[in-house]
Amino acid sequence: MKEVTATGQTIEEAVESALAQLKTTRDRMELQVIDEGKKGFLGLFGSRPAIVKAKLKYDPISEVKKFLMDVTRNMGVDAQIDVKREGKVLDIYFSGEKMALLIGKRGQTLNSLQYLTQLFVNRQGDQFMNVILNAEDYREKRKETLMDLAGKMASKAVRTKRPVKLEPMPSFERKVIHAALVSNRQVKTHSEGAEPNRYLVINPVSQPAGKKPKY
Repeated sequence: MKEVTATGQTIEEAVESALAQLKTTRDRMELQVIDEGKKGFLGLFGSRPAIVKAKLKYDPISEVKKFLMDVTRNMGVDAQIDVKREGKVLDIYFSGEKMALLIGKRGQTLNSLQYLTQLFVNRQGDQFMNVILNAEDYREKRKETLMDLAGKMASKAVRTKRPVKLEPMPSFERKVIHAALVSNRQVKTHSEGAEPNRYLVINPVSQPAGKKPKY
């Protein structure tokens, strides 16, 4: 984030100099007075300039929009980008043509872009934020698919009495499956491996003797 140090005969002059260097307005600038300065005797002897340090206030919405517009443009995708902030979460929705290119196979491109965007946002600001990218309601459709997959793979684990390993997926997708099976007493879930190849394992729970599992 751009930061400047400006001087002037007074604090006001130093501030005006900082505004000119940053090409911004006061409401978009964070200011720190380093030295209030000193006029000196007869305005000549022992004088000391006022010094301020200033930087632009970080606006995650405008910054992430610029970042994603550059990325999508380089991908050859002309997308409209809508960004909403709720606390520490940035919800970003893409619309336009070539959304399939932006989503990729099983959402791999969208997931990778989401990961890069989160890195970008959290390197720029002082407060950690979660970023969620969505296009053509892909996240909602994917959640339904994952919940259906969770049920089928849990049944397979119980039926075969063997752990079932799922394909690598991002943490927020693994959480969907964990949540879908948390009340299923016939299986337990955990994750293995390192990102970005971390995957979820569904383990069958041993049944007491004489008790048949319910499918």
